[in-house]
Amino acid sequence: MKHRVVVTGMGVVTSLGSDLPEFWNNLLNGKSGISSIEAFDTSEYTTKIAAEIKGFNPEAFGIDKKDSRKMDRFVQFGVAASKQAVQDAGLIIGDNADPERVGVIVGSGIGGLGTWEEQHTVLMEKGPRRVSPFFIPMMIANMASGQVSMVTGAKGPNTTAVSACATGTHSIGDSFKMIQRGDADVMICGGAEATIRPIGMAGFCAMRAMSTRNEEPEKASRPFDIDRDGFVMGEGAGVMILESLDHALQRGARIYAEVIGYGMSGDAFHMTEPDPDGAARCMTRAIKDAGLEPEEIQYINAHGTSTPVGDKSETTAIKKAFGDHAYKVAVSSTKSMTGHLLGAAGGVEAVIVGLTLQNGMIPPTVNLDNQDPELDLDYVPNKPREADVRVALSNSFGFGGHNATIIMRKYEA
Repeated sequence: MKHRVVVTGMGVVTSLGSDLPEFWNNLLNGKSGISSIEAFDTSEYTTKIAAEIKGFNPEAFGIDKKDSRKMDRFVQFGVAASKQAVQDAGLIIGDNADPERVGVIVGSGIGGLGTWEEQHTVLMEKGPRRVSPFFIPMMIANMASGQVSMVTGAKGPNTTAVSACATGTHSIGDSFKMIQRGDADVMICGGAEATIRPIGMAGFCAMRAMSTRNEEPEKASRPFDIDRDGFVMGEGAGVMILESLDHALQRGARIYAEVIGYGMSGDAFHMTEPDPDGAARCMTRAIKDAGLEPEEIQYINAHGTSTPVGDKSETTAIKKAFGDHAYKVAVSSTKSMTGHLLGAAGGVEAVIVGLTLQNGMIPPTVNLDNQDPELDLDYVPNKPREADVRVALSNSFGFGGHNATIIMRKYEA
């Protein structure tokens, strides 16, 4: 027996807001969370902008000050978004949920880059005896999942996906399958990332992967536009509470949407360059897993990073997977506003899909002023669109050729 799986809670920590109403309102108003970096001196960097979360205070999310000092920034984001999601779901672990049946998968593409950077400086300047004993447990990528379980009391399945920019979607898809086959009743799942650091920015600058539109930060991320010149790095976390339908109904939970399909694939092609065949296979597998026909998908939250190669590859993949229907489905990239949160992107974008299904509004692709003639789909340019979306798909593709797709639909009893 396959259990139906529903979304009962959501939480975000982003440059566009760290509570759902503010976040959703900013998305629908086409607001950009991208600005000049304040965390460090960018004078020698080719890219000086990012979707940076300014003034983040872990204590505002109920994280003890002493505990927060033992968490890398990505872990703080993951815990904050998870606490929001648990509260949003009305989930009380140990009361209306058995702790041993509540699991966690909050992944990260890179993990504790800031901690690594800081402690390496300590090692070089002061020697090995001065490196913090918390260095390893703060830095390792699984620690968001570990800390979330400690904070919430979740004692069920606990693991971590690390698949670059596909991480958040893999985390949610894997959690969906765990509940579907009966391994857990509830999963806290998504992604967290904090790579707006000198070494992280230097690495992506060296790849020439990021936009250098430093004088116009809010216009820098422009997926599918002829003048796109690279992605804009973001940071934060997006977390969902997935729950078996029976469990959700038993405790009278509010239901945002139902998760119905999950697809994965590997490109077996290139370290960083995407292969549209791999992405198309991924979408097709998700559609098959959901028991749908391509024509039933009404909205795609695109990976849409604003890179010249990536946007073209995804557009080609959508055409391969959907055929003629590719021209009838609405496609938008919310990275135009949030920036690219790497391992957290899929978590944040799954939340956006859940809100789209609930509210009947498709958020736009902003800065799409001059659509690339080679990219000829309906990318919902610049303004939100009212639409009774019943079935929606979210794509995430990562370096190494990792592809992940989830499908959600409006909940019906």
